[in-house]
Amino acid sequence: MARYSKASHKSVKTAMEKRKKGTLKSGSGKKVTSKKQAIAIGLSEARKQDKRVPPKKTSKKTRTK
Repeated sequence: MARYSKASHKSVKTAMEKRKKGTLKSGSGKKVTSKKQAIAIGLSEARKQDKRVPPKKTSKKTRTK
């Protein structure tokens, strides 16, 4: 079974295309140049739209029981 839906792949792809054009902005309004940051923004947008995406990875310190 796939971990990510096709719709979430599409949102990451559009974020990557925007980064390549130079039009992708981060939350602070600055231009995104990192591939990792573009992927994170795409996955975040997919989560907001309730697409199938695994939950964010958290460290053991911040995890609550």
